[in-house]
Amino acid sequence: MYTVLVRLSGKCNSGDMADTHVVTNQVPPLEDYNPATFPALAEALIREGGEWGVDEVHAVGELGGSRKAQRWGELADRNVPILHTHDRYGHRVDEVEYDPAYHQLMTAAVKHGLHGAPWADDRPGAHVVRAAKMSAWTPEPGHVCPISMTYAVVPALRFNPELSKVYEPLLTSRVYDPELKVPATKAGITAGMSMTEKQGGSDVRAGTTQATPNGDGTYSLRGHKWFTSAPMGDMFLVLAQAPGGLSCFFLPRVLPDGTRNRMFIQRLKDKLGNHANASSEIEYDGATVWLVGEEGRGVPTIIEMVNLTRLDCTLGSATSMRTGLTQAVHHAQHRKAFGAYLIDQPLMRNVLADMAVEAEAATMLAMRMAGATDRAVRGDERESLFRRIGLAAAKYWVCKRATPHAAEAMECFGGNGYAEESGMPRLYREAPLMGIWEGSGNVSALDTLRAMVTKPECVEVLFDELSQAQDPRLDAHVSALKAQLSDPQTMEYRGRKVAEDISLALQGALLVRHGHPAVAEAFLVSRLDRQWGGAFGTLPTGLDLAPIIERALVKG
Repeated sequence: MYTVLVRLSGKCNSGDMADTHVVTNQVPPLEDYNPATFPALAEALIREGGEWGVDEVHAVGELGGSRKAQRWGELADRNVPILHTHDRYGHRVDEVEYDPAYHQLMTAAVKHGLHGAPWADDRPGAHVVRAAKMSAWTPEPGHVCPISMTYAVVPALRFNPELSKVYEPLLTSRVYDPELKVPATKAGITAGMSMTEKQGGSDVRAGTTQATPNGDGTYSLRGHKWFTSAPMGDMFLVLAQAPGGLSCFFLPRVLPDGTRNRMFIQRLKDKLGNHANASSEIEYDGATVWLVGEEGRGVPTIIEMVNLTRLDCTLGSATSMRTGLTQAVHHAQHRKAFGAYLIDQPLMRNVLADMAVEAEAATMLAMRMAGATDRAVRGDERESLFRRIGLAAAKYWVCKRATPHAAEAMECFGGNGYAEESGMPRLYREAPLMGIWEGSGNVSALDTLRAMVTKPECVEVLFDELSQAQDPRLDAHVSALKAQLSDPQTMEYRGRKVAEDISLALQGALLVRHGHPAVAEAFLVSRLDRQWGGAFGTLPTGLDLAPIIERALVKG
């Protein structure tokens, strides 16, 4: 009777507890590893001209995979930004409050030069090294939005040399200062971009925001923007209708006299993912702005910023795939089912190898676009043409593949993966964003076609690039691609297939030339020879999966 009463009161001894609470067959947390050691990323960094930055990239990965940085990411994602439109006395303040962990992530990213640092670095490969750092920095993707826009704003701002002279050194500074102050008085600043409106979305020429000249070189802005990410940035590039047509403008959050510009945050978006980043709706009621470029040339002025953020979308999706793969492989290494570790079971090996092939191909293509970007900004016309068509197609396809890849990675965990504490739901929620941001699938596909029309030479450059790799399956795919491009009548209808096939051709060519033979063979036989099903884990028999999986194993 005494024993029964003790058990009912909860005062059972440790031996009793051990009978029902012994934890077995659970996977240890994946922490203190280095994403920069992923072979396809490390190899591409050197191949694309960034060998001098190997140690810097490794340092970023070491911090990014640390338990400390992962904790920052969890807190920044969980404790979403809070909008304060007014202070306690009723004054309009329009401030967004972030969790301290968000600022820790931003501080680390800026310190390591993930933002505008390449624009202040004359070394060839600076943009490649920066791209590899972005790919190795995995704790939380939301804060990467202002980091990306700060990187991308520099070449667009150069259309106004006077503004660029003042602000470019601050955009490339390694100091993060979140205080709302006059930008020119800070040690470092971040940037944003405001393009889309309620009625137009990707059709930015349908914008109704008006910019009226003030007669002193400034303009007054009135209107709205439907998506402005990172509204606490120090400066923004904004599209608005000027007397000469759609134009690009520089808008500081705080004016040179210390007063706050008339940019009012209406609300923060309640989003599927990307929770740490504040995406907002903005109203302008007489905001003071300065023209960047010429009136009527707003889209050509801001397009370079868009192209660079599209590069980061492609890099971000490749990073998402590698992160999901790493998590899935780590789980399979430590979890047993039916008497054997998951990683040793044939069907799971098929799944993991298939996911690894996708992640490697995506990484190689994204880093090739980073290399093309680096050479293009240094005046290489061929690489500029190659990037024009290749980046549009890569943005479409790599970003499109991230969501099913994240779903498969989560499924590798079974029910544990569906629980928030695993981190996999956050990865899954984040995956679709890169495909939507800076032009959803149709926009990217149509931009691929537009490249062929506006820069016909880029098609010749594309096929020259593809001709440097030889394999019968790749050759057949490239021949079919040429046939597709020879029929302009239905090209727009087939735009997605064209962009997909260009991307697959580029991935196949990169793997044939530079990839691990086992990875290349698996890609060619599945993606190009179509001996493949409709889901991951449907690779055909006869492939050497061991080295593919070995390359995906977690390393310190």
